[in-house]
Amino acid sequence: MASTLTQELLDPILATDPAGPRVTYYDDGTGERVEVSTVTLANWAAKTANLLRDEFGLEPGARVSVLLPAHWQTAAVLLGAWWAGADVVLGADDDAEVALAHGSRIDEAGDVPEVLALSLDAFGKAVPNLPVGVTDYATSVRVHGDQFRPSGPGGALAGRSVDEVLAAARARAEAHSLAVGDRVLSSLPWSTADELIDGLLSVLVAGGSLVQVNNPDASKTEHRSATEKVTKTLG
Repeated sequence: MASTLTQELLDPILATDPAGPRVTYYDDGTGERVEVSTVTLANWAAKTANLLRDEFGLEPGARVSVLLPAHWQTAAVLLGAWWAGADVVLGADDDAEVALAHGSRIDEAGDVPEVLALSLDAFGKAVPNLPVGVTDYATSVRVHGDQFRPSGPGGALAGRSVDEVLAAARARAEAHSLAVGDRVLSSLPWSTADELIDGLLSVLVAGGSLVQVNNPDASKTEHRSATEKVTKTLG
């Protein structure tokens, strides 16, 4: 069976550096810092994939709309959607079967049959006052297993195949001169397919780790680069 995009991205890292930091997330607007290893990221991805398949009947090739910012939880749910074989579309998509949306963006999901709402809270709090028919991600995902066996490779990103996305990610990694073990500082958004490939997938495919900063405070960059042992900067 051909591999999913998630397997292609994570399997090499899990084999060589499972416990090392893979995504370190900062929000300078709130003071938040969360660091997740490759194993933790894979566990969250597996839980997400199980949720999508078991509760929503998602099959390989189904479209999943993602309305989320650059965030460590976004990385986890994207990897989960790809593991389940989804064709991920960033933004609203009326042809999607499931939408994964921040609690503030539920209305943008449109008439998608199933909507999973994420608070992105560091402590896993539920989204308050959800509309009827919308499922809270943090509440639902906890009960699902942290191992997943895909039933097919399915899609990847905005109609591109797994091989096409991997090729694009490798090209961007080469353009950024990324290598195994690089610690990559970035505040790039993940709003489009090309931005996601540039700001996240290029780092993963190169075997690097990402320090993602939202609402960056420029006065903290030098100290952060030193403490996080940054070797490359994007954007």
